Amino acid sequence: MPHAPARLTPDLIRALLRDQHPDLAGLPLELGARGWDNQVWRLGDELAVRLPWATESADELLLKEHAWVPVLAPGLPLPVPVPQRLGVPSERFPRPWLVTTWVRGEPADRVPATRAEDAADTLARFLSALHRPAPAGAPAGRGRGGPLGPYGEHFGQALAAVTEKGLVADPEPVRRVWEDAVAAPDWQGPALWLHGDLHPANVLTANGTFCGVVDFGDLFAGDPACDLAAAWILLPDGAADRFHAACRPAPDVATLRRARGWAVLRALSALLIADDGDRGLPGGKSTWGPPARRSLERLAASLGQ
Repeated sequence: MPHAPARLTPDLIRALLRDQHPDLAGLPLELGARGWDNQVWRLGDELAVRLPWATESADELLLKEHAWVPVLAPGLPLPVPVPQRLGVPSERFPRPWLVTTWVRGEPADRVPATRAEDAADTLARFLSALHRPAPAGAPAGRGRGGPLGPYGEHFGQALAAVTEKGLVADPEPVRRVWEDAVAAPDWQGPALWLHGDLHPANVLTANGTFCGVVDFGDLFAGDPACDLAAAWILLPDGAADRFHAACRPAPDVATLRRARGWAVLRALSALLIADDGDRGLPGGKSTWGPPARRSLERLAASLGQ
């Protein structure tokens, strides 16, 4: 739910560091990114400060990252932002915050992967390492990672909106992909660890391939189809089959059908966010448009495969 946006400044962040982590307070500081829940400020060469600023849920998400990411990170083949210090609420700033490692690279919505085979193999290695059975007590998703059926109304509204705005010329192939995904059998396996938010702004690139994954605020346990949707969202054209073949265990047909449904939902949402950006509205991100349009094209083409 919305939260009154915090006004985060370099002076405030330095004061927080002086109060709680004074050995870090003298390092260079610059804004790295403003996300939906948090702002990220680069701290020196190797660290970042991650602070909630615009949603009520951000506090819980940060604490979840602090608890679980250090456990998972050593087994992952790509760099991820690993929490190093926890900042506690204070009179200066009444919310928790983190100092994490800094992950180098460019967001894939701005600099997409171009080396198809390498990107497919790299993404497959990352998700194969992450998608392990989660322990009892692992966090649940915020509505993600379960059956697609409850998202039917959301899908209908999003498809109607992009069609009305002229962002999708022919909605019927998109609708067929969704209907096929909803008709697929539900996940019957154990709840697996999932990133939960693998859109292009959360995956970093360098030299044409993926070099890091950020923002584990939606980390949870559930159906791997939610993450496997990334094949149609992140990879260059023609790379999805190689990705699926490289995943371990290899996803079955039902899982790929559900993954296409999650990819459709993400692409439609991204188109609307991009349209807001094109019109200069708050929260809009124009760079999300091109990967979302390519994703829908690939999804429509994949239905007959």
